[in-house]
Amino acid sequence: MSTPISLTDDELTVVMNAARVLPIADRDPFLRQVAAALATQPVLGPGIVSRVCREVQQRLWCAPDLRIDEPRSRAY
Repeated sequence: MSTPISLTDDELTVVMNAARVLPIADRDPFLRQVAAALATQPVLGPGIVSRVCREVQQRLWCAPDLRIDEPRSRAY
């Protein structure tokens, strides 16, 4: 079993806020990948946690499809 990662409240908030913008189905893989990446770091801090979250989030992010199949009225 792997060793638990110790994060400060602020670092945990960064991780959870980064997970929040992902679809629910992607949040568990995101958290697992972040934990795996942080486990390889010799020292943790807010900058490293933010960087790892950003890198993992970029791999999982899929932009929403905002195309509209039906024409919209120009009145609005």
